[in-house]
Parts: sequence; structure tokens; C-alpha cells
Amino acid sequence: MASSSSTHTSSHDRRIEPLTSATSDGTYPAARSRRIVPPNGGLATNSFDERAATWDDDPTKRERARLAAARLRASVDLHPDTRLLEYGAGTGLLTEQLRPHVGHTTLAEPSSGMRDVLNAKVADGRLAGADILDLDLSRDAPPASRHDLIVALMVLHHIPDLTPVLAGFATLLTDGGTLCVIDLEEEDGSFHDPGFDGHDGFARDWLTERLAVAGFDPPRFEPCGQVNKHGRDYELFLATCSLAEAPR
Repeated sequence: MASSSSTHTSSHDRRIEPLTSATSDGTYPAARSRRIVPPNGGLATNSFDERAATWDDDPTKRERARLAAARLRASVDLHPDTRLLEYGAGTGLLTEQLRPHVGHTTLAEPSSGMRDVLNAKVADGRLAGADILDLDLSRDAPPASRHDLIVALMVLHHIPDLTPVLAGFATLLTDGGTLCVIDLEEEDGSFHDPGFDGHDGFARDWLTERLAVAGFDPPRFEPCGQVNKHGRDYELFLATCSLAEAPR
């Protein structure tokens, strides 16, 4: 948690800037967008391009997707006609787990290397019939398609400015549709290497505030496992929410 004092000058706090005003007790929510951002304000894709071909070789990533899908299935009603959009889909590991339980699937991914893997999976049948989109809502207008369920697994903490992305989700959802975010709980900045330009996980109140601005009801939070990195465990959450109903 960042100090409210202007004399707090750690190297970590000098590189970050809160997106919201101080709370009633004079402190700031801990999830923040860093000042150094990719040129388009969205996902930096070069690193993912380089790692795409071997991404699925990591058993921990496959297991994370399996556990996330199990948690989603326990929390959200899925049907054969559910239209699914996975945002920041990577190689589609989560969608592969969810496909037997939903209808048409769309995978949005700005990394060309990841999209190459996704298209190969469409061709070989693992993601048969899926639509693959080059989409970064930080820079792109939402497409015309609408979806009943949008999922994002370990994606949002990479995006410095969530405002256009969450607004895009609101546009892409059908009436009564559901957004599910699986991501890092607030952490001390040690999860990523120095120079990372996203968020150090999310304080739940902060994320709830950003979702409300985009038009969502307060999310339901629940634990969603852990990620082990640098010899320690980092907690994940599942946040589930729907669009707030317009006043009658």
C-alpha cells in the first residue's frame, strides 16, 4: 500500500502514479498504472510473440487453465448456446477447457505469435470453428459481435490503462451477459521483473471502482488458486460481474 505522505520516495513509488484520488482515510488504492507504458497504452506483445511457440509446453500454464476453467464452471451457468469471448487469449488454453460446455467461441489476442498458435489449433481441430481476432481494446474499437460471456485470465494486470478495455467489454456483452476476470490479488511488486509497466495485482476495491465506471455491477470475488513464482506463492481471484441495469 502506497503511503499518503509526499515524503515517501522509494524507487517503486517514484515509478507509479495512482489513477484515483485518495480515499477517506488519506491512502491510495494499491493497484496503479505505471507511467512508462507501451506506445498504444495496451498490451506489450513482443515478449509474448517470442514465447508463443513453446507456451503450451509449460505444465503449470496448462494446469492453471484447467483450474481456472473448473472454477468458472462452478461459478457461472454455461450452456451449449453460450457465446464465449476470451480476451488476451494467448494460445487458448482456457478456451480449450471451456469449449465442451459453451457454444461459439471467439479468441481475441494482439500478439501475432500467439495468433499463429491459435490459428494452428483451429486448423487441427483443437479450436475448430473458433474465430480469432487481432484485438487490443486499448487501441481498437470493439467489433460488432456480441457475447454472453467474456473471460480474461491473467491479462488485465498487463494493461496500464484499463478504462477503454473495460468499456469495450461492456459494449461487447449481451444484455444479461457476464464478465469473468481471473487475475492477481494485490501484491508488493515482486511478481514481475523491474521495468514492468502494468499493475502489481489489484486491490479489490480499486477494481470494483473501475468496473463501476464502465457500467458493471459490483463483482463477486472468490479465491482462484495461486501462481508460484520466484519461490513464493501469489494469490489469484475470480471476479464475476454483469452490466448494471439502466434506470427505468
